[in-house]
Amino acid sequence: MTVDERSRPTVHALLADGTTVCIRSVEPGDHEPLRGLYEEMSPENLRLRFFTASRRSAEQAADRACAPPRPGYRALLAETHGQVIGLAEYEAGDDSDTAEMSIAVADGLHHRGVGTLLVEHLVSAARAEGITTLTADALSENHEVLQLFADLGLRTARHFEGPEVHCTVQLEEDETYLSAVEARGRGADVASLVPLLRPDAVAVVGAGRRPGSVGRALLRHLHAGGFSRRLFAVNPSVTSLFGVPSYPSVSALPKVPDLAVLAIPAAALPATAEECGKAGVRALLVVSAGLDSDQAEGLMAACRTYGMRLVGPNCLGISNTAPEISLDATFAADHPRPGTAGVAVQSGGVGIALLDGLSRLGIGVSSFASLGDKYDVSGNDMLQWWESDGRTDLALLHLESFGNPRAFSRTARRVTRRMPVLTVDAGRTDVGRRAAASHTAAAATPTMTRQALFTQAGITATRSIGELLETAALLHSQPLPAGTRVVIVTNAGGAGVLAADACSEAGLALPPLTAELTADLLAELPDGAAAGNPVDTTAAVSEEQLRNCVDRITRHPGIDAVLLALVPTAVAAATGDDLIRALTDAPGHRGRPVVAVRLEQDLPVKLLPTTDGGTIPSYAEPGAAARALAHAVHRAAWLSRSAGTIPELAQVDMTRAHAVSEAYLSAHPDGGWLGPRTCAELLACYGIPQLPWAWAETENDAVIAAERLRGADDRVVMKAHWPGLLHKSEQHAVHLDLQGNAQVRAAFRDLETRFAGLMTGVVVQPLAARGTELFAGVVQDEVFGPLVLFGLGGTATGVLADHAARLAPLTDHDVHDLITAPRCAPLLFGAHGSRPADLDGLEQLLLRLSRMASDLPQLAEVDFNPVLATPAGVTVLDARVRLLPRRAQDPYLRRLR
Repeated sequence: MTVDERSRPTVHALLADGTTVCIRSVEPGDHEPLRGLYEEMSPENLRLRFFTASRRSAEQAADRACAPPRPGYRALLAETHGQVIGLAEYEAGDDSDTAEMSIAVADGLHHRGVGTLLVEHLVSAARAEGITTLTADALSENHEVLQLFADLGLRTARHFEGPEVHCTVQLEEDETYLSAVEARGRGADVASLVPLLRPDAVAVVGAGRRPGSVGRALLRHLHAGGFSRRLFAVNPSVTSLFGVPSYPSVSALPKVPDLAVLAIPAAALPATAEECGKAGVRALLVVSAGLDSDQAEGLMAACRTYGMRLVGPNCLGISNTAPEISLDATFAADHPRPGTAGVAVQSGGVGIALLDGLSRLGIGVSSFASLGDKYDVSGNDMLQWWESDGRTDLALLHLESFGNPRAFSRTARRVTRRMPVLTVDAGRTDVGRRAAASHTAAAATPTMTRQALFTQAGITATRSIGELLETAALLHSQPLPAGTRVVIVTNAGGAGVLAADACSEAGLALPPLTAELTADLLAELPDGAAAGNPVDTTAAVSEEQLRNCVDRITRHPGIDAVLLALVPTAVAAATGDDLIRALTDAPGHRGRPVVAVRLEQDLPVKLLPTTDGGTIPSYAEPGAAARALAHAVHRAAWLSRSAGTIPELAQVDMTRAHAVSEAYLSAHPDGGWLGPRTCAELLACYGIPQLPWAWAETENDAVIAAERLRGADDRVVMKAHWPGLLHKSEQHAVHLDLQGNAQVRAAFRDLETRFAGLMTGVVVQPLAARGTELFAGVVQDEVFGPLVLFGLGGTATGVLADHAARLAPLTDHDVHDLITAPRCAPLLFGAHGSRPADLDGLEQLLLRLSRMASDLPQLAEVDFNPVLATPAGVTVLDARVRLLPRRAQDPYLRRLR
């Protein structure tokens, strides 16, 4: 890859203890700091690094790192507060895919992850340059560097040669490596959030005397909320507020606060953040809004320079209800109730609604973060905090954007195995649909992309804040259903009908009851009861009868959940029966979810306490209960599946694919749609099956091509081609069923005449066999990465919009879901007695398409339409590929935003 070694951007990342370091390429001006790095090393560490304690080796190392750029060499350094604390470098020979690597870490900073972080970034850089193997020599007594290589997660081999060890590290990225990087990142991330969410001291900058000011409200909330550690105000005009001591500046505080809360004008933020950083503050909460670009840049520069994590700006605040902390740094009207739900939002208004709703339900909050403009701390950070805090068992997110969706997806997939993660799928309409050039791009709406992320990560996506809380109530209080089978029990026929409609619309099943169960229920219930599904108990049902009825149903093996639709009646009131008590005075052995619907209920959802210490959700309308049950069913189904694997693929030549892409972009710097030859060559690199074809630029060439390609039925197809032509059928640029040379000549003349000045040639193919026409494609989303789409193809692609989508890389489960999700799926499985299509071949096609999209960040769009699926095989009949010049960015590389 012809990229200047100095062009790699500066990034910031976290060490194992949560402190921030800058990782960047070495520059000529770094010579003195690098020499200082080596000169300050002990003789023993110099010997371990250079195999000699000579100071001359240090000088030579600095010279080498700061020399003018040269092919095959890369040097990255780590620095903090302007001081170089580590260096990693590699050098490859001419046209070699192997490079020799070396690492140096400053004395006193070992065991903090400096070397490992540098090597991770060096590995990512090497991969981007086509290097597949790194080697390193170390003394056998250098246990630290040997352990570093062993713990990377990459395949490493050692060869002992006397006192030296020759290490070989294979750079192939696999699940083992990604999991190791993830684990290191998780530990560092959680450590960096401790000053933010478990601070020993907090200072509120901008708290004043004026009633109604945000700073004053924040200080009052912290003080009244019982924050158990040291609390200060920073205001030069007062000495005390609410009994909290106030000081004129951050630097004047008697104790350096871990967390500074900034409620000051935007113009003052950069200087105040700088002052906080110099004083040793480790986290900032910025509620101020309205920053311009210079102010935002100054704020972030201070945070990165001094290693401060930042929540905000333009946010409501943060809370941690742990009794040993009692941190409520928000300006919400009320303090959140302590509990077990973690909440992260961008909108302050949504945050207030969720805090109020969770407190009212009795679920409460473990910790809360209003992320605001999300300059730094993100939903991904909060998920990792909740995963490790020992208090959170339910995560609620309302995110309007994703900084790194692929990293978020991996985190969410892991966290959702331990606790439900719920979100609101906002912005579902097509108002924001972008104009698209291909079928693939037209189908890839933002909604489809976001839903693919949620589905693959196991996130429960609701459609509103109300639905989010209704679902949270059920997931918090009830076991998950094993399936979709629901029995409705009601004391009013009309309420039962409404509940049945709601369950059916939510995708739940209402199975008929067995004869045995029907007889048991009728023996228990009053005369006139009906034991169908719904079970109509009549208004005369007593509290005991209803309790026994529900208990009998929940013990039946053919039932997954029970929904009770109850209305108050004069009959129950006259006898003193409380039908709700029939649910809440429950024995503790119910292993299936039970939900109530009370049409007279004043709130959308309540949690009713039961005598065994649990709760039962009660809803004001049947639709809410049914939707919550459906979400629980989907979560249970997701948990029952294994995590899925990315299958190994034979006949993949990634090196050649990169060469094809780079050659095209060298000739076309602005990118574009590949010509037929280049497109076919790229597909061949991934073993993607294509119908035979030939290129013809003249009438005679077309005849010769047709004679060579004619199949058993002697018919061919001719397609016009020119750069940018996408929808050939819509342009009437295709001739089918051409028999004999005369028809081939006539077709060529027709296309040549109608598209004079545009057409550069034609593609000739044999007429394909009959089968199901499908569509497969990729869009490289700027934020979410490659999105693979699949569905019904041919001319109906854009009209019927029968598509499903998943984010690459695809697992075996993702491919199965893609194939079964579209409405046309029954055609592939042998509907109406026909033979099923080659499903294995279809899976291979999608996996290879996913691999191509994951390997090539330059791949902007792929459009396979149609893809012919028959019992004998799967073949791409027409393929379009668009490349754009873009530099690869490793989505899993540890970095702060």
